[in-house]
Amino acid sequence: MLSQSCVKLVEMCFANTDGIEIKKISLGEVELLFNEDVISLSAIEKKFSELGFTVIINPSDSIVEQIKIAAIELIFKANNMNSLIRNSEYISERLQLHYDKLSKIFSSSTGSTLEKYIILLKIERAKELLNNQEYNLSEISYMLGYSSVQYLSNQFRKTTGITVSQYKNGEPLERIPLENLL
Repeated sequence: MLSQSCVKLVEMCFANTDGIEIKKISLGEVELLFNEDVISLSAIEKKFSELGFTVIINPSDSIVEQIKIAAIELIFKANNMNSLIRNSEYISERLQLHYDKLSKIFSSSTGSTLEKYIILLKIERAKELLNNQEYNLSEISYMLGYSSVQYLSNQFRKTTGITVSQYKNGEPLERIPLENLL
């Protein structure tokens, strides 16, 4: 659950389910109280599966989800805070764990590095901002914490296979849902 739409979907699904009470719900996390005489844990897991979600029981998978949420908050909601504070410091502080440990857990669970994930998030955010046509490339570069427009442009091309100009001129390139980045 990496978006508010996902949170709403889960709320709607479980709000009218007998034997379940939503105790807490936020990005990446839902805490349910349920009556085992009315509904089983496997039935709840099945409902989540039907919505396209996975129930996380493994502690390291839970940490990976928390890392993803922190990274999404930083890139999509912080409005240039990532140029003021390093990504690693923000995520480490947010999860109250050393970055080295977080990075190792992330890599072993996803098969990709945390740095690569953050780059993918930045490129998706850049696509969104380019589509909105509210900011120029220099402003977008600054907002995403890049040291220069050239650095953003190079990373955009390396990640997507097309240039920013091609993207702006309508070269077909779909946005990737955040939950599908890795």
